[in-house]
Amino acid sequence: MKKIFFLLTASIAIISCNKVKDGEYLITGTAKGIENGKTIILQTQDPTTGAAISLDTVKVENGKFEIKGKVTEPAFHILQIQDIQGPVPFILETGEITVVVDKDSIHKSKISGTYNNDEYVKFNDELMKVQKKLVDFQKKNTATMNTAQQAQDTAVINGLMKEFMKLQGDVQTETKSKYTTYAESHPKSFITALIIKGMLNDPSTDLKKVESIYASLDESVKNTKPGKEIKEKIGQMKMPAVGATAPPVGSAN
Repeated sequence: MKKIFFLLTASIAIISCNKVKDGEYLITGTAKGIENGKTIILQTQDPTTGAAISLDTVKVENGKFEIKGKVTEPAFHILQIQDIQGPVPFILETGEITVVVDKDSIHKSKISGTYNNDEYVKFNDELMKVQKKLVDFQKKNTATMNTAQQAQDTAVINGLMKEFMKLQGDVQTETKSKYTTYAESHPKSFITALIIKGMLNDPSTDLKKVESIYASLDESVKNTKPGKEIKEKIGQMKMPAVGATAPPVGSAN
């Protein structure tokens, strides 16, 4: 009896801790060092003009803030903090989203709490590791390049440029591979839909591979706005070009 009572009590506790229902979001933010009364603006982007659209505004109180609302599907949004340059990007979706604002280095702000935001952070960290190779190369060779430019040493300048261009190509190839690998292995991730959209804009993309990845997507992802756009774009790409001669009726495929 005690065991049953404990399980019931635990279940009630879990339910009570869930502050949002399906279709709702709760952003709980920590903004240490930001003065009381400073505003936090939740923004999205106008799909036609690209202009920022403010959806909600709250004020910081004792280093914290909360934003509540309803959402139909995952989509990228940003938080803009008064007097701080640069946005905090995240995926607005059903659930409890935690934001820790880094006022001194806004791009280091932390987002967590929901599946897609956790995936976004992990995937972005992986991409940054690859991009860091270019930054490290520049840091390592800046002094040498400056000296070579002052001395007009074209051999050194051209050698460094050649190395950098090769590294840049390698980084692009590795980044592209990471995109594809992620998309193939994360059918429930909103990030995958965005990756597929990007792949469709690349003329070198294998359409059959894109179709295969799209087909494996979870229905929840297929039903998002980018998911529907992917389906439409694939259909358009498979249509015969205008003016193309149709195969004769009864001909073999």
